[in-house]
Amino acid sequence: MDIDARGPRYAAAVTTVVLVVALGTENAWVLGWQTLAFALGAAGGVSRSPYGWAFRTAVRPRLGPPKEFEPPEPPRFAQAVGLLFAGLGLTGFTVGPQWLGFAATGAALAAAFLNAVFGYCLGCEMFLLLKRAAATRVE
Repeated sequence: MDIDARGPRYAAAVTTVVLVVALGTENAWVLGWQTLAFALGAAGGVSRSPYGWAFRTAVRPRLGPPKEFEPPEPPRFAQAVGLLFAGLGLTGFTVGPQWLGFAATGAALAAAFLNAVFGYCLGCEMFLLLKRAAATRVE
């Protein structure tokens, strides 16, 4: 079943704020929270993440009905990519090297910002490219 396309964009906006705080404070706990949010979104889909729950219960009822839907698989893949980068960032900030924490968290922040502000989901585009590549190999 397709999902309301506004949900992942809302989640990206919240993620952007969380990652700015994590990066600005170098706080591993804040980045750990975001890593958990990515893990839940990757495992259960974006609607099962904390930000998906917040959108569904607090934001969506205040908006009009959705006009645009999207399949859940690309945003779920994007959550897995975010999980990878947040995990690397968390490793960098807790175990080292510090530059890894900054680089990986910054990359996740850039991707979340692109989705939140411009509606361009890098992880979703990666998913579609991989899907096309797999389809052409089968032919």
